[in-house]
Amino acid sequence: MSSGRHASINERADKPKRKFLTRESVAWALYDWGNSAFALSVLAVLFPLFLGSYWSAGEPGPVVTSRLTWATAIGSIVVSMMAPMLGAIADSGGYRKRFLVALTVMGAFSTAALSLVGMGDWFWALTLFIIASISYYSAAVFYDSLLVDVSHPRYYSLISSLGLSLGYFGGAFLLSLHVWMMYTPQSFGFVDPNGPIKFAFVSVGAWWLIFLLPILLVVREARSPNAVRRGVVRAAYRALASTFNKIKSYRNIFTFLIAYWFYIGGLFTVIFMAVNWGQRLGFEDKDLVTALMITNYVGFPATLFFGVMAHRFGTKRAIYFGLLVYIGVVCWAVFLEDVGQFYAMSIVIGMVQGGVQSISRSLYAALIPKDMSGEFFGFYNMLTKFAHVLGPVLIGIVIFFTDDPRFILLAIAPLFLIGAAVLTRVEVFAEAN
Repeated sequence: MSSGRHASINERADKPKRKFLTRESVAWALYDWGNSAFALSVLAVLFPLFLGSYWSAGEPGPVVTSRLTWATAIGSIVVSMMAPMLGAIADSGGYRKRFLVALTVMGAFSTAALSLVGMGDWFWALTLFIIASISYYSAAVFYDSLLVDVSHPRYYSLISSLGLSLGYFGGAFLLSLHVWMMYTPQSFGFVDPNGPIKFAFVSVGAWWLIFLLPILLVVREARSPNAVRRGVVRAAYRALASTFNKIKSYRNIFTFLIAYWFYIGGLFTVIFMAVNWGQRLGFEDKDLVTALMITNYVGFPATLFFGVMAHRFGTKRAIYFGLLVYIGVVCWAVFLEDVGQFYAMSIVIGMVQGGVQSISRSLYAALIPKDMSGEFFGFYNMLTKFAHVLGPVLIGIVIFFTDDPRFILLAIAPLFLIGAAVLTRVEVFAEAN
């Protein structure tokens, strides 16, 4: 999957970690290797693919697209509303591992259960998908918060990056296996043509659980004497309102967040709509999966290069470049005709997808007060999840006016244009460049 990790940075004087790599830090990072398989294989590829070809087989394309967009929006809204409560639980009482385990088990079993949903049972498929996606995003809150227990503050960024890198490769590795199965099902003993995808749902759930074990067995959670009380949860929502009022008092930060909300909503929509869009254009399932795998492999080195470009030419210029590429992609989509062009588009998206996200995070870090970074980044993460609602809702509205899939992605071009226009109002200080 690939997205950034943020954790509250608290000193743990009782358990200092002076080494970069320890058993606990490696065990923590390996969870990212496991849960990123869900983000890539299920969220971005397999679920949209199977929803159109199996669970909604024979139904009009606009109906399938509408179901996918609204299910994604519902999951994002629920996660956004739960974020402050989950954060309060993560900071109180020492229950982080328990909630991480419970949410991971729920997400993994919901994912595996998708293999049991029969043809045409789109309602149950969407229900399990929403449960699994909510579990995935909610578990990440507790996973992120455990970073302070596995590493010394000096190495937080290195360990966090290690987890992110493992996530890229872990997700791509398992998806590569799924692609292999789809191309040569007989080699794996599959008679049913849908067998490889059904097996993929089971394998993702198992993969997720297997890489939960290192955290469960190795990581020792620092206990807090505070209990989780109803008042703590209420206080979390009051703190959220307080943080919003603080952000509004910083015009530059508030302006950036408006710009970010628009363009990151468009970026996410391109990711989650790619398979459904290609499917409606008539491309084969295995070609769609291959294209998404290409995007993920290209994304890792391209994101590193994007950081170099931002350092050399400035963060805002780097974001403008990425948004310009996205505008070009959604315009290109209107004229796309064959799978070769779809592969080329996947490469182009992979070149900017991770870069725009990572540079946006670094620009935000340069704008906010350093002594309020944890509080402000908590709001940033919640806003990111809420932005996931914007594009799907827009797509859901657009398909009521046209059933031509070529114009679906073009409908989100305004999100990139508005985001870029608002970003021009953001003042970037020298240290941000």
